[in-house]
Amino acid sequence: MPKHLSTLAILSLLISNLFVSAAAAETQTLDYIVAIVNDDVIVNTALQQELRLVLEKWQEKPERLPPRQHLEKQVLERMIMTTLQLQMAKRMGMKVEDSQLNETLRRLAAQEKMDLSDYRAQIENKGYSYKYWREELRHEIIINRLKQRLVVSRATITDREVDNFLANQVKQGTVGKEYHIWHILIAMPEAPTAEDIATKQQKANNVFAKLKQGADFKTTAVAVSEGRQAIQGGDLGWLKAGNIPTLFESIVNNITVGEIKGPLRDASGFHIIKLVDKRGGESIITQTNVRHILIKTNDLVSDFDAQNHLEELKSRIEQGDDFIELARANSEDAGSAANGGSLGWINPNDFVPEFEDVMNSLSENQVSKAFKSRFGWHIVQVLGRRQHENTEQAWRTQATQQIRQRKIEDLEQAWRRQLREEGYIEYRNGDFANDAESTGFR
Repeated sequence: MPKHLSTLAILSLLISNLFVSAAAAETQTLDYIVAIVNDDVIVNTALQQELRLVLEKWQEKPERLPPRQHLEKQVLERMIMTTLQLQMAKRMGMKVEDSQLNETLRRLAAQEKMDLSDYRAQIENKGYSYKYWREELRHEIIINRLKQRLVVSRATITDREVDNFLANQVKQGTVGKEYHIWHILIAMPEAPTAEDIATKQQKANNVFAKLKQGADFKTTAVAVSEGRQAIQGGDLGWLKAGNIPTLFESIVNNITVGEIKGPLRDASGFHIIKLVDKRGGESIITQTNVRHILIKTNDLVSDFDAQNHLEELKSRIEQGDDFIELARANSEDAGSAANGGSLGWINPNDFVPEFEDVMNSLSENQVSKAFKSRFGWHIVQVLGRRQHENTEQAWRTQATQQIRQRKIEDLEQAWRRQLREEGYIEYRNGDFANDAESTGFR
């Protein structure tokens, strides 16, 4: 049930109303509340700071840049969910002490070969508040711990589940296959009335009709979807068959690339999907022995910085420096850096397309130019290739990973839905309130 407003929230509302009643010219310079989340408020300056970061990422594909108000709405919804999660963590007594946070900051600074004071100076030189940036990092750590306790730890798997999963994939012919999917969700409340269902279904039908008439899927997703990847245009990326939600697992194997299906209903709401591409399913595969060095970008390290750093490392390798030692000293891939950047023998489609495309273009022992994936910037070296038969044990290992990931996704989706249903959320901007009503956020 929605909570009553606390004294803090009421005072915040009164202050906000005082601001609104001021002269119109002056209100342009004052901060104001855009949403109330239980006992907390979200103000416009915080929203605009988050929006700035999102807009910077979309500039990589400016031709697909959605209208600003649609992005702003999605950023606000993400901030509301973050606030709800932090409130739950506080109720559970979860926190990150300053000493723990400082240790994390020192580790990040060391990766940039700086001490903490230089690291702080670099953050501030880029126009960011160090205090704000530090607290955002604290929040990220807390939320990750909260998810680990409430979601990930509950995703247990039995041998029988693996057996049934593999039997179903064999029956459907999806063993080893992967699908690139775009997704739109028109969400319903947890206990919808008949009127709720009819309203949401009509909205989903209207969205589907516009897509069939040629509307851009990604722009539409940013505008109307309540799915977790809405702010990325609904792009779910490449998913193994077992990681696809059960509702449309059987559908994607029986439609053609480019086809749009929906609306499909489950407890979350109405879904619309587009199959962008599909691949895999071979019994004999080519494995590649590969190693890499990863440099991540962030508020302090630009694409230009990361690319130049890796090109310098590539030159040193070509002049005789040891790849293993350079990877240990420079790579930010925690899983492989200690092993000299080695990823071992990998199967096709184990990594993102940008990585695999470059890897597959290299001859043995060749080092790639620096290139970018969603994880950061890489250089890659191929050490060898071999033909390999996918064994039952390999399928079982993959099946276990896929079942676990699916359970985590389902549990997290239910948890996020519960947080919204049990919280008090009020939009203080009329445009946001109307958008939330029309898209199902309320």
